[in-house]
Amino acid sequence: MPSLEAWSVERKSDLWEARNKRNSHALELSLRHEKQVMKDRWCLWAIPLVLNLGGLVMIASLLSRSNPADGATFYWLVLRQLQFLCLGLALMYICCLMPLSQLRRLGGLLWFVAVVMTFLTLFPSLGVRAGGARRWLNVLGFQFQPLELLTLSIPIFLADRLAVCKRENLECFLRPTLLVVAISTAPLFLQPSMGGIVLVTAICVSMHVVNRGWKYPLLGSVFLIGLFIVLIYSADYRMRRFSAFMDPWDDPMGRGFQIIQGLIAFSNGGIMGVGVGKGLQRMSYLPAAHTDFIFPAIGEEFGLVGTLFIVLLYAFWTFKAYTLYRRSNDPFISALIWGITASVLFPMFINLGGVMKLIPLTGIPLPFISFGGTALVCMWIRVGILMRIAKELDDRQ
Repeated sequence: MPSLEAWSVERKSDLWEARNKRNSHALELSLRHEKQVMKDRWCLWAIPLVLNLGGLVMIASLLSRSNPADGATFYWLVLRQLQFLCLGLALMYICCLMPLSQLRRLGGLLWFVAVVMTFLTLFPSLGVRAGGARRWLNVLGFQFQPLELLTLSIPIFLADRLAVCKRENLECFLRPTLLVVAISTAPLFLQPSMGGIVLVTAICVSMHVVNRGWKYPLLGSVFLIGLFIVLIYSADYRMRRFSAFMDPWDDPMGRGFQIIQGLIAFSNGGIMGVGVGKGLQRMSYLPAAHTDFIFPAIGEEFGLVGTLFIVLLYAFWTFKAYTLYRRSNDPFISALIWGITASVLFPMFINLGGVMKLIPLTGIPLPFISFGGTALVCMWIRVGILMRIAKELDDRQ
């Protein structure tokens, strides 16, 4: 029989080996988790960058017409979009460094400034009229759209208000959710901007649903639908746009021209597309092809494969944002993640729905892809906020 000393040594050796195995397994799990976290964080900015670079290719393709006189305009617009991309990436990095506590304190101020700027578009000396509405602000020769800053600041401010709100049920829905909707959309009614009203309302109501439930937002949607119907019938241009949505072929060379040309672009593309720079819509057949109608242009040059690839990129990015949302137990951070993600997805749905004749056109650009400096920079700021959230969640675990 083995001596007591030998048995003790053998026992200690077994315990030491078991402990090493447990530590090794824990280390392996930790490294695997850290690798997955880094992968998720990488996807949050890499996917928008792919979308952005793809948008640059399409903008260059659509603006590089055969007319030599357009060459200067082509190079200037593409260079301008590239400059806004660089600015957006720089601001994304700055947002990654900003603590969420500081961003939370600035949320109310950002929202207030955005509302004031949206009201300033109504003044003829500051507001720029385009397409029958004053949606752009001109300050010292620099034009930007305050709606983009408004939809960026609302998730930050409303997430804080919902997190600290002690009211229950209907009172919480009325204040702060509907109060923020009413104040934010007031200048949009006067511009007018139907797409902006729908977008702001959708972001606020979706945040309330996630934070406090769907009962009262569902009841309120009945009133909101009725309000939108009244708005459509109260303005001739909205009725023309709605008529074009219902039957664009009734006036194919007038109000239905843009929708029809978009559908033709999808049809021309087929499965694989006609090739980069070979689409007919680049010859000015499709109005606003490099802005609101860039998705049909993608469908023509890259076909069904290209459009599905774009949609899948949005879906995968949304999944990564949802993964981040599931990791949070903080009411403010959860609401902020949802609001930021919704402020990217709702413009995408509104744009795609309009160009594919699923909903009436509203003039909302496609996130990260359409030409436009204000929208692009604000989208990259959203990405920076999500990356900062991911970093702080990692530090807490």
